[in-house]
Amino acid sequence: MRNKTGRFSGYIRPFTYVLDLIIINVLAYLVLPENLFSLYFVFFISLSWVIIAINIGFYEVYRFTKVVSILNKIIKQFTLYTILCYAFLGFYVSNPYPEKVIEYTAISILLVSAFKIFIYYFLRRYRVLFGGNFRRVVVVGNGKSVDQLVEFFTENLDYGYLLVKTFHFEGDKRAKIEECFSFVTEHHIDEIYCSLNDLTNNQINGFIDFADNNLKILKFLPDNNEVFSRNLKLDYYGYIPIISPRNIPLDDSINKIIKRAFDIVFSIMIIVGVLSWLSVILAILIKLESKGPVFFKQKRNGLNYQLFGCYKFRSMNLNEVSDHVQVEQRDDPRITRIGKFIRKTSIDELPQFFNVLLGDMSVVGPRPIMRSHTEMYAQKIDKFMVRHLIKPGITGLAQTSGFRGSILNDKDIINRVRYDIFYIENWSILLDIKIIFMTLYNAIKGEEKAY
Repeated sequence: MRNKTGRFSGYIRPFTYVLDLIIINVLAYLVLPENLFSLYFVFFISLSWVIIAINIGFYEVYRFTKVVSILNKIIKQFTLYTILCYAFLGFYVSNPYPEKVIEYTAISILLVSAFKIFIYYFLRRYRVLFGGNFRRVVVVGNGKSVDQLVEFFTENLDYGYLLVKTFHFEGDKRAKIEECFSFVTEHHIDEIYCSLNDLTNNQINGFIDFADNNLKILKFLPDNNEVFSRNLKLDYYGYIPIISPRNIPLDDSINKIIKRAFDIVFSIMIIVGVLSWLSVILAILIKLESKGPVFFKQKRNGLNYQLFGCYKFRSMNLNEVSDHVQVEQRDDPRITRIGKFIRKTSIDELPQFFNVLLGDMSVVGPRPIMRSHTEMYAQKIDKFMVRHLIKPGITGLAQTSGFRGSILNDKDIINRVRYDIFYIENWSILLDIKIIFMTLYNAIKGEEKAY
């Protein structure tokens, strides 16, 4: 199972976004004449800054990113930003004071650049001095590219990679690969780097399957710099090309912020607009029919296989097997009369919007299943663990594609995994919105497997 890697705090990048927006807005207030500064201008420059940043990847700075690449992003960001500032002021103000606009953007670029470079080098020094923020890695294969990568990891500790072991192919290659798999599992390795030059197609697929099923990050050293037919991501560690076999949009910080902002807004709307009054009504009905709490809390596996308490309205009489025995028939004697209704309409899932607000879940994502079943399918179903690369959801693509409700056979879970992986690799906010509308439509229409 995947352990917490040595990644720096997920709050650092959002902090830099907020800091940059504060800088450009405060400087606009302090530097620009009063007739140039307005709420419209604040909204325009903030929105422009974010849109430009998303399009040029201004905040896509990783531990292996070169300083010259960061400076290049800064130049692009401020060139476009300055043009848009001029365009806005020239359109709305008769005298836009061009010298003041130049002064404003020049001071902004100096301050933003200074903070950006400071944070970049601070993290690198932090890794060396305090030994934190490291990712444990192994390198597999022979040849010049492997030696170069080993040298890179060894001599550049400030990048945050701790090389634990190198597996050279000597003798029985199959045995060496099995030894590598065992070592990665036992020593909590975060990332595996393989030379494509030393592996057959079957062996490459074996590494991909192992990484998917054990939530490990897998990257390849290509024979050359060509990009293959799969949806691959190409990065450079120094001058060494590195290929990632799976590109996950939600690994991008901007996408994470967009999805998280959507989750917070949407969950607050449901909690305030629906749960605030519906909970009272359901509490009375549930209590009148059976003894026990209004809410039911069950342990589920979420992001990176971490456990969290998943909330539901209680739809069953109290019983000792509710945590590990799923409902497999419509007339399950454990289900109450009000329980049948709220399960049929998926109302029992609404308290999970509190999970979304707390950050354990997302509105849309792979549905979390019973912990006992998760452990079983993790061993039994290929690539099942890939579902835990992102937060679980209240609804998901698999559920709106006919695979909701109880898992009655292996075919059900295999199809769920297939749709979940497609969602993970093709996420967009528009896809989330589409899935939400499909979920509402199915809830109103009623579904055969909803019981």
